[in-house]
Amino acid sequence: RFVAKPCAIALNIQANGPQIAQPNAILEKVFTAITKHPDEKRLEGLSKQLDWDVRSIQRWFRQRCNQEKPSTLTRFCESMWRFSFHLYVFIYGVRFLKKSPWLWNTRHCWYNYPYQPLTTDLHYYYILELSYYWSLMFSQFTDIKRKDFGIMILHHIVAIFLISFSYVNNMARVGTLILCLHDSSDALLEAAKMANYAKFQKSCDLLFVMFAMVFITARLGIFPFWVLNTTLFESWEIVGPYPSWWVFNLLLLLVQGLNCFWSYLIIKMACKAISKGKVSKDDRSDIESSSDEEDSEPPGKNPHTATTTNGTSGTNGYLLTGSCSVDD
Repeated sequence: RFVAKPCAIALNIQANGPQIAQPNAILEKVFTAITKHPDEKRLEGLSKQLDWDVRSIQRWFRQRCNQEKPSTLTRFCESMWRFSFHLYVFIYGVRFLKKSPWLWNTRHCWYNYPYQPLTTDLHYYYILELSYYWSLMFSQFTDIKRKDFGIMILHHIVAIFLISFSYVNNMARVGTLILCLHDSSDALLEAAKMANYAKFQKSCDLLFVMFAMVFITARLGIFPFWVLNTTLFESWEIVGPYPSWWVFNLLLLLVQGLNCFWSYLIIKMACKAISKGKVSKDDRSDIESSSDEEDSEPPGKNPHTATTTNGTSGTNGYLLTGSCSVDD
């Protein structure tokens, strides 16, 4: 309200939302009471009833769905808030860990386990991260629903359980490594989204490439060969297996599976960006139309051709979010 909104206005980001669908009682009743995505049979029936062509009715439903989505200004403010949080918590994590012996030698995560002191800084780091993931868990139901809604819910549940479980079992040392590593790319993602909303395409593309490189390096390289190595093998050697050890490592392997899934989406999106010359849209996003700026010609009986613009303009032009977005 006091920082992000003035910044957005200074960057000429407008508060206007998607194009408003033309008022129509019959279509509104179908939209609210029956379905938001009518099939061909229903479209043909509505076409005869309203004397509209099918394409115009399809456009009306797309506009009506997009009408409920937040404006670019709202998205920018949300991304700026997430950028601020991720940047702060990552810097805090790095400053905390560089003084910790287990950053340089992961075997220290297991020496004298479980009789390891819980410092004030470590406690604050954990509570801060846990509160953020709880906020994501609740806001997920009010944010735009994307194609990976179920995956994100699963991720938030796993993250909350993993943070709580490692805290209760005093596995906080290795937990801080996991948290800091997963926070390393999130600020870049939110920065890329802000650049996208501000229509700084070159900055957006550069930040997205940086995000993709950090994300894939951290989660497909460092995480399995550094963190999973210590939780699976070094801990087995020093402490030995115990019931919570199995639960903890199974959760970490599930997180790695999610990392592979999101890495696939990022690589897929990067390939599209290379072929098109710029980052176009979020493959996770359940966008109803190719653009909010579709031909606004009033519906009529005769079919007409609609022209579309690239998804980077208008409110549909956002990257992996979220959060991301790839939320972690």
